Amino acid sequence: MTPEGIISAIIIGAIIGILGRLVVRGRQRMSALATVAVGIVAALVGTWLASLIGVQSTSGVDWVELFLQIGLAAVFVAAVSGRRGRRGVL
Repeated sequence: MTPEGIISAIIIGAIIGILGRLVVRGRQRMSALATVAVGIVAALVGTWLASLIGVQSTSGVDWVELFLQIGLAAVFVAAVSGRRGRRGVL
């Protein structure tokens, strides 16, 4: 990835984190910073997966890459919020 690609992944990652959080049902006990961090990781991993399957660069909007990123963000949000929710329960 180029530096421009990483910067755009960070910006898009913030949005992806929010969208991933909207996909997960119920209340998530996560801070806004954790949501953005999860979105950034999901955006980077989703872009990497899209490049592996050959759909990273298409004409127009990269819908497959976007859905990969949002799906990963939802999985990561559920994992992080689920782990934080169980810490106080014995």
